[in-house]
Amino acid sequence: MNPSEAIHQWAQEGEHCTPTPWDRMPEIYLYMDQVITYMHSQLSLFERTEDSPLLTSSMINNYVKNGVLERPDKKKYSRDHLATLMVICMLKQVLSLQDISSLLKASLNHGESRQDLYETYSQAQTKALQQVCKRVEDCIPQGEDALYKLAMELAVEANARRAAAERILCELGAQKEECSKKEKKESSPTSDTSLPIEGIPEEKNLSEKA
Repeated sequence: MNPSEAIHQWAQEGEHCTPTPWDRMPEIYLYMDQVITYMHSQLSLFERTEDSPLLTSSMINNYVKNGVLERPDKKKYSRDHLATLMVICMLKQVLSLQDISSLLKASLNHGESRQDLYETYSQAQTKALQQVCKRVEDCIPQGEDALYKLAMELAVEANARRAAAERILCELGAQKEECSKKEKKESSPTSDTSLPIEGIPEEKNLSEKA
C-alpha cells in the first residue's frame, strides 16, 4: 500500500468513525487490562503507530492520582470512568492535565452529568473529524506537494485552536480564583473600628469647650 492509499484508508475510516454512544458502552465494571483493551479499540484511529498507545495503565493511575479521574471501585472501572478516559485521551493531545481537570470540573459543577459531558464531546469530535477527513480526501488526488501543504495548514489550525482553548480556560480560571479570594475576604471577621480606643476621648468630647 503506497502512502496515498494509506492516507485515503485512514480518512475513510475517520469519516465514518463516531464515538461509541453512551448507552452502548459497557455497563459492567472492567478491570485495568479490560479497560486498556477496550480503550485501544476506541482510540486506534488516533494512534500514530501500534507502538505509541494513547493510554496505558500507568497513565490511568496518574490520572487518578492527580484527581482528573475518579478512583475505581475496588480496582474496577465503570462506564463513567470509560467516558471520562475517552475525553481525557483526546484533550491531552492539546491541553495540560491541569486544564483538562479544570474543564471537566467546570462542566460537572454547572449541572452536567457524565453522560452530558460525554455526548457534548462525542458531537464535537464527530463533526471535527468528518470535516478534516473530507479535506484530506479532497487533497489526495492533487499529489504529494498538496498533502504536505495540507499537513502544514492543519497543524497551524490545530495550534491556533489550542491557543484559543488555553486562553479561554486561563481567563475563566483567573476570574474564578479572583471571585473566590473576594468571597473569602468578605466572609473573614474584621475588627470594629467604631469603638473608642482607650485613652482617647470620644469625638463628641473633642468638640466641647474647656
